[in-house]
Formats: sequence, C-alpha cells, structure tokens
Amino acid sequence: MLQGRFALTLDSKGRLTVPARQRDILQVLHEGRLTLTRHPDGCLMLLPRATWERKRQEIAAWPFSARAWQRIFLGSASDIEMDSAGRILVAPELREAAGLKTEQKVMLVGLQHYFEIWDPKVLEDQENKAIEGGLPEALANFSFQGEQG
Repeated sequence: MLQGRFALTLDSKGRLTVPARQRDILQVLHEGRLTLTRHPDGCLMLLPRATWERKRQEIAAWPFSARAWQRIFLGSASDIEMDSAGRILVAPELREAAGLKTEQKVMLVGLQHYFEIWDPKVLEDQENKAIEGGLPEALANFSFQGEQG
C-alpha cells in the first residue's frame, strides 16, 4: 500500500528520490516500472505501470465528449523507471504543468494505489479549502470512533 506524506527535494536535473520504504514496495511489487501523468487537481500522479495500464484502458474508452481529459491524462503520461538510487525523472513539461521547480521542496503523498506529487503551497491551499468546506455529504457517516482493532 502506498501511503504517507513525504517532503522531498527535486534535484537540479528534475529527479526525485523515492523514500526507501516506498521504493522497496515499488521495486518488489512493480519492478520500479512507473508512469507519471497530470492530475486534474494540478498535481502529478505517479502510478505503478500495471495500475496505469488498467486506468489507461478505461480512459481510452471514454466518449469523444471527454477528449480534452483524454488528452490531459494520456497525452501527458510518461513511462519511467526508478534508477539504482531510487530516483525518478520528472520531465520538464510535467514539472511545469504542476508548478514544480528544481532544487525546491515537493510533497509526495501516498493514496493507496498511487502517489500525488505536489507543490507544497498548492497542496496546503487545497487542503485548507477542503477543511473550510467541511466534510462532503458522502462522508457524513464516516467516523474512526467505535473501531475495534
């Protein structure tokens, strides 16, 4: 499972070092084969290649009315592999699309089956908006209380 939040630095060549524990999961379960693409919230998605292949098929089957979103997801997708040091290269076009700059901090956020890569300020703004708006109706019955473990 891909989870957690990691403050990382995008190096001068546009590379990001995946944290050791997450790197091990990606190497063992997915052979370090990943896909990077744009996310509609303004960040990037980093997915194991097998996960991306399933999603790619779904996206390719969307109707013509969703062509712009196909272009965003499929047209931005880049198949990448972790190097021996556990780094991934974020292409300049994808960095620009997500407002990421080299030699600056980025946030890597694990969301079970994929990661999001964020500009820290944009992520903070998005989260503050969500908190100010309160829980959406779909989560009205959600609670951590009463769980046995």
